[in-house]
Amino acid sequence: MSNWKSICRVDDIPVLGARRVARHQATDVAIFRNAEDKVFALLDRCPHKGGPLSQGIVFGESVACPLHNWTIGLADGCAKSPDEGCTTKFKVKVEAGVVHLDIDELNQLALDPVCTAA
Repeated sequence: MSNWKSICRVDDIPVLGARRVARHQATDVAIFRNAEDKVFALLDRCPHKGGPLSQGIVFGESVACPLHNWTIGLADGCAKSPDEGCTTKFKVKVEAGVVHLDIDELNQLALDPVCTAA
């Protein structure tokens, strides 16, 4: 059973944009909102060169990495062909307009040290 942590209201995330969730000594999580108000959460690091996905452009159910324009699927965290690689995906729940993330995933997934993009 999941333990959920309230993060923000859906309206706090820009349409076609993102909001970052800081994690102690680990890479932040990016929460995205598309034009249909669907909400997604991914590790804020592109699988290519570690670019900050939260600074990318959201379109449909994808985000374009701001460094090299790789297209990353918001539903699965995977790069679209011909590019390859995935970033970590986090469970999201929206109830009464409030975005929640699974606290166990926040504390356990992708805890490698914070690195900077090259």
